[in-house]
Amino acid sequence: MVNRERLINSFMEMTAISSVSGQEHEFRDYIRNEFEKRGFIAEEDDAGITSGGTSGNLLLRKSGENDLQPVLLSAHMDTVEPGRNIKAVIENNEVIRSAGGTILGADDKAAIAALLESVDIITENQLVCPPLEILLTVSEEQGLQGAKRFDYSRLNARLGYTLDGGGSPGTIIIKSPCQNEIEYIAYGKAAHAGIQPEQGVNAIKLAAAAMAQMPSGRIDEETTCNFGVISGGQARNIVPDYCSVRGEARSLKREKLDQLTHSLREIFIGSVTAGGGQAEVKVSFLYPEVRLNPDDKVVKLAIKAIENIGLPLELIETGGGSDASIINAHIPCANLGIGMQNVHTTEEYIKIHDLIDDVRLILAILEEYCSL
Repeated sequence: MVNRERLINSFMEMTAISSVSGQEHEFRDYIRNEFEKRGFIAEEDDAGITSGGTSGNLLLRKSGENDLQPVLLSAHMDTVEPGRNIKAVIENNEVIRSAGGTILGADDKAAIAALLESVDIITENQLVCPPLEILLTVSEEQGLQGAKRFDYSRLNARLGYTLDGGGSPGTIIIKSPCQNEIEYIAYGKAAHAGIQPEQGVNAIKLAAAAMAQMPSGRIDEETTCNFGVISGGQARNIVPDYCSVRGEARSLKREKLDQLTHSLREIFIGSVTAGGGQAEVKVSFLYPEVRLNPDDKVVKLAIKAIENIGLPLELIETGGGSDASIINAHIPCANLGIGMQNVHTTEEYIKIHDLIDDVRLILAILEEYCSL
């Protein structure tokens, strides 16, 4: 039923259109046109304006042939860098990857290509289909910014799926973490490094001493933290009076995240203060945890669909967030694996049979939903 050649061509055409976070307008125009040609009504919000980007989120609607409530299907339009001038190539008629030097963009254009192919199959075969609401977000890779800015009162769907998970088709992510973004700031005192270093207080050294006492990496099976970016100082011959370290903390459980964040804050402030400086810690809560159960309707429906088409079933937990982290706070939403591999690297690829199975799974979910 899946038109293999059409699906591959559509995916490769999508990857060739640059849509790095904050600059999704060209891809938005392409996608909007493709779905409107297929009878969808497209609505764009102001997420691009409020986030400083070039495109808002797209909500695509199409009525179904029955009285069921719509199903929400979600993916994101943006990609990470290096994501410009991508050229996708096919290897051994089995794998699609970048020709080199860039990402591929299967994260998350594989999902969008699968959605478009699914719509074509439904039309060509006159399949019974519920009303559809397809939400395509912007700046997902920048902390789920598009999903955070979307007005969920616009949805009529009461159940949905995000197509943006690691793992092969047949994978359902039932647990994902909450996350804090944390900035640690040490304030010292500037002085000439060669003439009067004794009068200075080195903020970089203060921050380093504090970080040496702070946990990082894998804290336990549910919790992680990281220091990712450090900046400070004005010149090599000036004792730096400022140092900023930006990092994060994640956990599958909110109480663990809160405890870890508190501990990190206390250690940093205590260490910097003891070293003769001043400290500030800024915490931003990025997104909530997702904790679904196998008996939840949104999960049971996907399980049945996976079994119906004979895919291996995996219920997993992950350390990464997705738009499902935001959507699930409004309607039950599960993130599904789509087979993308080595994402966020120039080694990214997807197997063609996984791309085809993405389409088969979308169709199976819609069929199972109609049979409820």
